[in-house]
Amino acid sequence: MKRIIVVVLLVAIAGIAGIVRSRAKTNGGIHNWSQVVNNDKSQGGEAREQIRKTYELSAGARVEVSGINGAVKIETSESQTAEVLVERTGKSQEVLSRRKVTIDATADSLTVRAENADSSFFARIFGSKPSEQVTLRLPRAISLVARGINGPVIAGEIDGSLEVKGVNGRVDIAQASGAASFKGINGNIAVALKQVDKGGVDISGINGNIELRLNDTVNANLEAHGMNGHVVSDLPNVSVDKTRHGSYSAQIGSGGNSINASGINGNIHLTRA
Repeated sequence: MKRIIVVVLLVAIAGIAGIVRSRAKTNGGIHNWSQVVNNDKSQGGEAREQIRKTYELSAGARVEVSGINGAVKIETSESQTAEVLVERTGKSQEVLSRRKVTIDATADSLTVRAENADSSFFARIFGSKPSEQVTLRLPRAISLVARGINGPVIAGEIDGSLEVKGVNGRVDIAQASGAASFKGINGNIAVALKQVDKGGVDISGINGNIELRLNDTVNANLEAHGMNGHVVSDLPNVSVDKTRHGSYSAQIGSGGNSINASGINGNIHLTRA
């Protein structure tokens, strides 16, 4: 009886193998098993989606970009028009559906926010996530907030307050002229300061080097604590003092409003804008 069962199983396996071989010949051959399993990828490639919006903003409007799983690029001009472009990519349409992008706008504010959509527990934990690339063309006279960004943040000139928080990537700001805050950045920072207003500049929790490009007319006092690095300057009107291990102070020009830095795993370089 056992021999009969074994023979039947062998015949069944041989039949299945013959079916697979015949289908392979019909479809031009199967070179690896992934071609059988990953039908979405082999047939359709990546799923893509674009979101384009245009709004009119008032001078001094607040713009917030948050939760983006990818790069954020911001161009600025004298225009009052805000243009939003969000490009989303994923391995399939089902992957795209795991996250959603919400855009809210009024005359005084613009918010671009990405977050996880309602999905199964296993999809949230083990499934791949789509990526987002955000490109904004904004008025220069705005208040900008960028937080929770898993990618670089690159922005043009901002004539208002600036807050960059929780970024996994480099940060490059062409120019800031209001109060500025950089916190929890895993990457290098480069920012040009047109001036340091009474709100000051606050830099903390940075895992990377910091380049402060200062305008000729900037007058400020720098205090740096908890430094795993050095403060260096190539400016003629700046004197840097090391008060104790990991702590530095510097007078920029005639001194003035404060630039505070703490918890820096890298160097701070003061240079000309």
